[in-house]
Amino acid sequence: MLIKNAIVCDIEGEREVDVQIQNNIITNIGHNLQDTDVIDAKGSYLLPQLVDTNVRLQDSILNAKNIKKISDEALRGGIGHIVLNADSNPAIDNEIVLEFAQNGLRDLKGAKVDLMLNSLKEDMTLSNIAILLKKGVIAPYMSTIAKNDIVIKIAEYVQMYKVTIFCKAEDNSLINSGVMLDGDVSSQLGLAGIPDLSEVLHVSRMIEIARHFKIKILFKAIASPRSIYLINKAKKDGLDVSCEVSIHHLLKSDKECENFNTTAKLDPPLASQGDVKELIIALKNSQIDCLTLLHQPSSPVNKEVAFYDAAYGCEALCDALPLYYTKLVKTGLLSMSKLLKLTVQNPAKHLNLDKGKIQVRMRADLLLFDTQKSYVLENVQSLYNKETLDGKIFII
Repeated sequence: MLIKNAIVCDIEGEREVDVQIQNNIITNIGHNLQDTDVIDAKGSYLLPQLVDTNVRLQDSILNAKNIKKISDEALRGGIGHIVLNADSNPAIDNEIVLEFAQNGLRDLKGAKVDLMLNSLKEDMTLSNIAILLKKGVIAPYMSTIAKNDIVIKIAEYVQMYKVTIFCKAEDNSLINSGVMLDGDVSSQLGLAGIPDLSEVLHVSRMIEIARHFKIKILFKAIASPRSIYLINKAKKDGLDVSCEVSIHHLLKSDKECENFNTTAKLDPPLASQGDVKELIIALKNSQIDCLTLLHQPSSPVNKEVAFYDAAYGCEALCDALPLYYTKLVKTGLLSMSKLLKLTVQNPAKHLNLDKGKIQVRMRADLLLFDTQKSYVLENVQSLYNKETLDGKIFII
């Protein structure tokens, strides 16, 4: 197969070259190449498929049907590799559940799906991290609701196996009663709030754990500018810590929760308008390492209820690349190449994978993206319902 006249874009920039593919391997890149099977992609981007390491299943229920559905949806949205969150039902915290989940990965035709392990069992004791890592999970996941002695044991395993720990910074005593950000909007709605200190305090705590044990931490779905400041300060000190931010926290504020809009009930909660502006500045200043869609789909029975009782999360996977392009690239916040660093190269690094480049001898996990096409998003569980997005995806 030969792809001609596309704008080839990867983490190193854009160029206009022909790309030849055989047996899903890039075999040649150049000008005036010849082949019997030619795709004329004039005006379209040729891009690496995206990576998202923060994806949840329908209602967080772990089964083969939901895994297949999420895999297919991801690929339709331009994502070629996802990692499922470990805090599913049942949670991936023992060998039996892991084997059950791995059986659901067979014969997938959509995006590649990897699994993370939940370091904490339901009773807050430690899961068998060593066994689960040896049996194929990609990384351990940990909420900072864990006590210090447990956190230290998890850090020792991470140090031993040289993996990245996926860490959700939250304070159990502060998140228990809250349902959105503590602030003016929560007060107006009469809803219990979660202070941003819930995250900031535990980012600081985990940075010191990283410093002591010299381990790698990816802080998941950061929502506070203060947390980003602390993480970047730690980077300057030589610590291997990174931060992930969802696109929703860059585009939407807690005002989306007005009128008790349960689609805007996210975990972590949407930030204040002032913090959203600071998050955008952090994005422009390259202080954010990874982007995620924070995809967490829920059945209507769990969403179309009172705000307090509604499930957390919204949907975004099917619209991934058009959403990123329309909101971040077309608006000038990011170049396409920089977007690929945040949505391909950097997330893949935490899976010990080298992705983001279009080079000879690399796997052709690619897509064509026509930015001249547009559509109106129709999904009541999306924060962008009825908005027009640009881009049509064709998977190579």
